[in-house]
Amino acid sequence: MNAGMYRLWQQLAVTEGLPDEALPAVIAALCTPSQVFYGVDNRGEEWRKKALAKALPVLLPRATEPTLRGPLLQQADDTQLAELAGLGVVTAADLPAILADRRPTPELVVGLARHPDQVDAAIGLLAFFQDTDLEDVLSAWNRHRYRSDSEPVPPLPSALLDAVLEQALTPFARLLQNPGRHEGWDICAHPELGLPHDFGEGAPWRILHACPDQWPDLAEHPVLGSAVQHLLLDHAEVEARRSRASATGSSLARSGEDEPADEPEPAPTLSADLLGACLPALCLPEMADLPKPSVSARHRLHRVADRVRSNPRLLTIAGEQLHTVADECVRRGRLLALPRKQDDAPAHKSLTVAQDLALLSTNSQHLAKACSLLAGLEQPTVVTSPPGAQLARITAGTDLLSPVRLLESRCQHQRAAVLVALAANPHTPRIAVTEALPRLHPLELAWICAQPDKIPDWLGAAAAALTPADASEAVLRLVTDEELDRHLDPGAVLQSWLDTPETDGPWSRHSIYRAILGSSHHTLDHLRQLPADEVLTCNDPDLALPYLLAGCGARPESWNALLKALDYGPADEKISFGQLLDILRAPSPASTAR
Repeated sequence: MNAGMYRLWQQLAVTEGLPDEALPAVIAALCTPSQVFYGVDNRGEEWRKKALAKALPVLLPRATEPTLRGPLLQQADDTQLAELAGLGVVTAADLPAILADRRPTPELVVGLARHPDQVDAAIGLLAFFQDTDLEDVLSAWNRHRYRSDSEPVPPLPSALLDAVLEQALTPFARLLQNPGRHEGWDICAHPELGLPHDFGEGAPWRILHACPDQWPDLAEHPVLGSAVQHLLLDHAEVEARRSRASATGSSLARSGEDEPADEPEPAPTLSADLLGACLPALCLPEMADLPKPSVSARHRLHRVADRVRSNPRLLTIAGEQLHTVADECVRRGRLLALPRKQDDAPAHKSLTVAQDLALLSTNSQHLAKACSLLAGLEQPTVVTSPPGAQLARITAGTDLLSPVRLLESRCQHQRAAVLVALAANPHTPRIAVTEALPRLHPLELAWICAQPDKIPDWLGAAAAALTPADASEAVLRLVTDEELDRHLDPGAVLQSWLDTPETDGPWSRHSIYRAILGSSHHTLDHLRQLPADEVLTCNDPDLALPYLLAGCGARPESWNALLKALDYGPADEKISFGQLLDILRAPSPASTAR
């Protein structure tokens, strides 16, 4: 059929005087795929579906027999079914026909739930959904919730909301009852623990976050309570701070004003009673007996510390419980044992353990060992880039190249920051902190002295006594040409830069090449060791030209060899400037023949 024929059948379908005897023919015409001699007529299908979509709201109420109603339901798309369910045209009785060849959608659930007698049927469809589909049920209930001029929408039926919460939180609750490896958690499972590394900023939390009035009751739920407590402790305050920061930034951007200096601290999201109800989950008892304690205990300690950082009131409410779990984690996981080799314990793990203990522990012996553990870590190597015009423009008028800022810019101040946190703990022996200071890098000591308002006086005095007068001497840098002028053998210094292994050197190879090319002390021997493209494309165009003219001379074969040598692709191996000069002096037979 063409477009006009389908339009005719559509007009017949919506005509009030259409007799019931004509319904089978009209429905058959609108539900039969458009065929041509070579198969399905795509253009005809487009016309047919448009005609069916316009006729569907009129045909479905009249088509009460299953033989007539079934084809209409199967031909309707998901959006149409959801809209008709909201209008009451599609009902729970139609679900068998709908589910015969498709999965339900959140919009269909919402459409059914808008009618009180269909809520139970809508709840029955939740078993088909994954986490994100469950979240879409809440968002689909009020699609205009972000519009200020939208009309008020009645609240989601309490029975449906309870069912969505139960469906979303039950898998997490089951996992907590048996924290081993479970199917479905492979993506978010910690590879060494079999327990979610982070208790999810995914759909379970977002669904829970959408109904804060349910939190007190859910936290006491006999089955879901543990999962709810974990989610609230991990995300409630963090989400609130993120939302406030986003709202403040947006309002300031609109008004063009600066951020207020003294903004009052907002009230916590979790009330004292609700925070107290979450205490059974605070110390992650599910992780207490997991295998691989050297991993699980460290992970448990860090998760508990993060919760305390999000909810500082926990130190007052559950201080004894926190101190006990910190000691338990240290002993069970041997977290303060010195590694046999430096490679056995990456620095970030030791830093994390010491930082968490600085917050949670009151055990003087453990805190002293944490100081010793920090002192035993490898010292940072602070490197500054060679001076250049572009760098000078960026750093002009700033302290970006000061020794302390260089340390911070590469996050190499963390060891000193953790030691300061340990010193702030009143249970840390002072002697343990002061004994660790001499093993710090001079710039770490300078960083500590640069925090006068954040460190106790005794720590500042001890660090200042060890800090060198000129902290810039502790920064590794490529010396300037003026400094090379005073050196006995400047060429040997340049050669030492070239001899530095690529993987071990503190500077990038490009920085070294640029410094050598910019030095007046380089020789042809130095240039021969550099990549040819670095020499040929440097800022001094006259640097390579004399060597190229001398190497090629008046020999056409040498110039052809130069053309071929420089015409390399991304996959070709780049040659050194010395190899290029050798090619020019002895061109290949192919170049000579050309």
